[in-house]
Amino acid sequence: MKHNVILVVLDGLSYQVAQHAMGHLQAYANAGRAALYKLECELPALSRPLYECILTGITPIDSGIVHNNVTRLSNQRSVFHYASEAGLTTAAAAYHWVSELYNRSPFHAARDRHTDNTSLPIQYGHFYYADHYPDSHLFADAESLRLRHAPNFLLVHPMNIDDAGHKHGLDTPQYRNSARTADIILADYLQGWLDAGYQVLVTADHGMNNDRSHNGLLPEEREVPLFVLGDAFSLDPSATPKQTELCGTVCELLGIPHDKPICRELLK
Repeated sequence: MKHNVILVVLDGLSYQVAQHAMGHLQAYANAGRAALYKLECELPALSRPLYECILTGITPIDSGIVHNNVTRLSNQRSVFHYASEAGLTTAAAAYHWVSELYNRSPFHAARDRHTDNTSLPIQYGHFYYADHYPDSHLFADAESLRLRHAPNFLLVHPMNIDDAGHKHGLDTPQYRNSARTADIILADYLQGWLDAGYQVLVTADHGMNNDRSHNGLLPEEREVPLFVLGDAFSLDPSATPKQTELCGTVCELLGIPHDKPICRELLK
């Protein structure tokens, strides 16, 4: 069966904070309408390499996107490629590095910030390039894309949690409150997405440490959440999804051909 999918990547959200700060998402889990899993991010625990990992299923040492300053198009096949080639509609409200990976590199704001081009893998996009770009605006950008273009696959990627972590560190009110704020913003959209038939995954690329950074092997840097919501998910508590399986699992939900690993236990 084919489903539409929304993938939310809450940049920099550590599992340990997601577990206690995301009250709205946890309410769905407590009601038996969602499940929360712990993922271990691939290494290095850096943003651009892990955007590539989430969206292509390829680890950084194999993709060659090994740190944040590798500025080039991906040479792998992403969810956006599989979906657009299968005739589906793709969209993203995301940091500009996502545009650089899958549409055009380098990013030119005047050309690429607002994308409307069905020949590109990400056909419709609103891309931002300031880490403090408000999450409230980013979610509104995403919803405008959904309402205007009815994408089969939509990526939603806000940055304020990561920004707060880099400014203040993991064990701070600012970092925890940025997670709580993202959860509250999500509460404005989540049920509407589910009512529209979307399957929703909420995850993170990496976590955060008390040095106001991330790159290593500390649990707070590597352990990230995966919430799944929608009637296509098994909600099986014994499922053990991997970050490298997100791309293939999304493709399975979309009902499109792909050659990526999947987490079968996540799906009904």
